[in-house]
Amino acid sequence: MSGFDEGGIYYSDQQFVTQHGAAHGDEAAPQLSRAQALAKFGEFIRAFQIDPKSSTFYYADQLARCKDRLRVDIGHLSHDVYGIPELQQALVENPAEYLPILEQAAKQESQRIQSLLEDGSDPDVKDVQVLLYKGETGRSRVPHVTMRDIKPEAYVSKLVIVPGIVTAASRPKHKATYIMLQCKECKATKKITCRPGVGGALIPRMCDAAALPGQSNQCGQDPYIVLADRAECVDQQTLKMQERPEDVPTGDLPRSMMCLVDRRLVGSVSPGTRVTAVGILSIFQGKDGGGNQRDKAGAVAIRQPYLRVIGFQEDVLNGDTARRPTFSLEEEAEFKEFAAQPGASDRIFARIAPQIFGSPDIKKAIACLLFGGSRKRMPDGTYRRGDINVLLLGDPSTAKSQFLKFTSKTAPIAVYTSGKGSSAAGLTASVIRDPASKEFYLEGGAMVLADGGVVCIDEFDKMRPEDRVAIHEAMEQQTISIAKAGITTMLRSRTSVLAAANPPSGRYDDLKSAQENIDLQSTILSRFDLIFIVKDERSAARDMQIAKHVLDVHRMAGTQPEADEEEKREEAFLKRYIEYCRQSCSPRIVDSAAKLLANEYVELRAESKCAAGADGSDIPAIPVTVRQLEAVIRISESLAKMNLQTTASEAHVRQALELFKTSTMDAVKSGLMDVAVFTDEQRQEVHRVEEQIKRRVAIGSFVSERKLVDELVRVGFSENLVRKGLMFLQTTGDFEYRRERRLVHRMK
Repeated sequence: MSGFDEGGIYYSDQQFVTQHGAAHGDEAAPQLSRAQALAKFGEFIRAFQIDPKSSTFYYADQLARCKDRLRVDIGHLSHDVYGIPELQQALVENPAEYLPILEQAAKQESQRIQSLLEDGSDPDVKDVQVLLYKGETGRSRVPHVTMRDIKPEAYVSKLVIVPGIVTAASRPKHKATYIMLQCKECKATKKITCRPGVGGALIPRMCDAAALPGQSNQCGQDPYIVLADRAECVDQQTLKMQERPEDVPTGDLPRSMMCLVDRRLVGSVSPGTRVTAVGILSIFQGKDGGGNQRDKAGAVAIRQPYLRVIGFQEDVLNGDTARRPTFSLEEEAEFKEFAAQPGASDRIFARIAPQIFGSPDIKKAIACLLFGGSRKRMPDGTYRRGDINVLLLGDPSTAKSQFLKFTSKTAPIAVYTSGKGSSAAGLTASVIRDPASKEFYLEGGAMVLADGGVVCIDEFDKMRPEDRVAIHEAMEQQTISIAKAGITTMLRSRTSVLAAANPPSGRYDDLKSAQENIDLQSTILSRFDLIFIVKDERSAARDMQIAKHVLDVHRMAGTQPEADEEEKREEAFLKRYIEYCRQSCSPRIVDSAAKLLANEYVELRAESKCAAGADGSDIPAIPVTVRQLEAVIRISESLAKMNLQTTASEAHVRQALELFKTSTMDAVKSGLMDVAVFTDEQRQEVHRVEEQIKRRVAIGSFVSERKLVDELVRVGFSENLVRKGLMFLQTTGDFEYRRERRLVHRMK
């Protein structure tokens, strides 16, 4: 293993490929000469056809359209007619040797095609970059592994396919492919090749220029200097790829891997992009991290793995940055048959969190969130979001977190986080300094990683206000703007937000107004399409039903394998159906439904103003603005999408309005006015409180509400009773609140 400890990369195919094959008796991969492999690759590129009856040559036409790159499906190398199975196996087992041959063959074919197009003249053809990927139907032996399954003894220097999320991208650098050396003494020049990836070049210790007859070589040791201006370079970029959240076992940290892209792939992916990388698993020796000499000596044999990317499953150069799911004809027929059945929406609602009793409106809202509305592109180039945001606010033990857990498990792409454990940078994006190169680079947060999916934020009220403000842009414009450390960029976060929160006092207090119970700014509340007030209602009949349901869930858990399997099949079907609907359906609202919605919106605005006036404030706790109008449009489109319909009808709009009124509008009207019913004993107590309040507040004067309550509590009245007295005086018009309910004004 000479040369292993010289720094840089070790390839098993550089030096010992013949011995390796002989030692293992590998007769399945016959060794071809370079000329034979070049000729076979050239014939494959020149003659391959997907349909032999057509006149289309798949790869030759690609080279005619684009001279500097060629996307090759590895599965095509095993084609029954045009395939080269032995070269496919050699490319998978020994890519560092055979990939340059394939690129040379592509360059020769590109030169031949361009000469035919230019009437036989000799064109100047650039090097062709071959981008490998594995097609859905092709047969290939490329292993598809996760980061946890990568074993060095099985995959080093082999071609592998690794899925993940790009979380960080460095600035592009220049990587030398050839460097020119010049001897300091005799001025002789020598061109040497640099190893790919992070590998460098081995500079000879002695000058090998031929000396004149009768003279000896007097150049000495280490005579070469590098001529930097005559080096040939390509662009190279370092990416940090992390495991997908759905692939990380519970309780484990997500693993990440360094990836290298070069030439045309540089700058093609940004942080937050989900990709499936095809590359060569390689190793390199990291820099010494300090410590004593014994530690450094022991670290000589330690190598860091990285992936030298030679292609993505996605066509990132043509804008396809999201791996779209594929569906078989049987699946599409099953989905269309399901959508055509009457009551398909009700069946979907029944499959949302079946282990949770009741809460039908919340289940409808979560179903709408999972399917989403239609994303629209405006003529000026801006976008209108189609994702739906939902807020669950209320008492503890009302299954809010269970709804979030179900959504994170059912959504095709989901990230679950907690408000107290999340910062602004962790939710959006952060700028990190590379300890090795001292350069700054971006690393995406939860809302960037969940691009195209759902972000579930539990304990939303426990977040710091400055952290909550950071997601305003991400929730409405669905972008994240960064201007830090000289980096000014914009990341995409096309994601829905499902948040759960508790009131400030822990439980929803009916003796307080909606503004006091919902301790969130109107700027963040207006970005939620649906807001549910979840109360723990005290009803003997309901408590008995919930108790029976919970006991049945615990008692039957794991005792019915058939039912468990059926539930798993339904969950898998729902997940695939959601993917299919989001990809293939984009409904629009019809004219008659738009007129109905416009009239209803005016009435909702009037109701919100009346509720605010009855609450003693000019501004409602939950504003009803144009964003709420767009929210009803998105909900209508989502309901139409569940049935694979291309238009949202009046029935969908009415159903969306009903859901909006039972959620957000009920939250607007919630508060003190719902409980202004007193018994005779309570009436007498409230009357005594009223007398004490009127004694302390003169007509036309202003008093601090907090100071007045504390003073009456010291006299012997309870705080709840004092607030009831203030509420009753407010309803009779004797008192009114001012300055966001901080001051009490006596009017008469």
